[in-house]
Amino acid sequence: MKLGGLHVVVTGAGRDSGRALALAFAQRGAHVFVAARDLAAAARTAELIAEGTPGTAEAFACDLASPDSIRAFAAELARRTNHVDVLVNNGAAYLHGEELGDAEDEAIAATIAGAATGTVLLTKHLLPLLRSSARPDIVNMISACGEAGHRRSQAHPAFYAAKHAQTGLAEILSHRLRADGIRVISLFPPDFVQDGPREQHGPLTAQSVVECVMFAVGQPRDCFIREFRFEQDQPRSARPASTDIDQDTLDDASVG
Repeated sequence: MKLGGLHVVVTGAGRDSGRALALAFAQRGAHVFVAARDLAAAARTAELIAEGTPGTAEAFACDLASPDSIRAFAAELARRTNHVDVLVNNGAAYLHGEELGDAEDEAIAATIAGAATGTVLLTKHLLPLLRSSARPDIVNMISACGEAGHRRSQAHPAFYAAKHAQTGLAEILSHRLRADGIRVISLFPPDFVQDGPREQHGPLTAQSVVECVMFAVGQPRDCFIREFRFEQDQPRSARPASTDIDQDTLDDASVG
């Protein structure tokens, strides 16, 4: 799949899965606007793109917990380009802790502001550039923590709250923007590892998540994949004895 010439924005792209997403788009020929709270980390991702991919990149600082930073980033993008083809809302700080008291007030506020308010504001300010694209996509890297009834992560309740906010945003935007030809694609992966063997009973890897994004974005415009939801594999000892149920890990793409 080639994405040559596409203009792609990836937030939280200074490391880990955000960097992997930026590299994957660039490997397919896209021009990537790499955003991260730490400009040096974003610049390193842009360097890796220049060194090892056919794509190109520019690095930007964007703190999703700061409305001023978001507005400045969006304004700079508007000076650099007249359209954005893909916005990947990936940036969100993970917060540990099972009890509300396990995190300081400031960390709770920053977690919700960055993932929830930050995603709303950045999408709002980039909508004019997305509307100028001939094939606009918004990709939301949410989390299984944003699914109703999910309780398996060790994340702090504030992280759950932020991810549920992202789910609500994605749901209404998918409905309201579809008539404008803007696809809203959301992923709900469980806690996953950055690296590791991609085995049937192993943990989900970042590369598998990235490949789901590439698959959805690369589909023709008549194919509207709204969600990817993932079964979290169980250890063999925890599985029912019945052989009538397929216990393999399934990737469930919900098509709207």
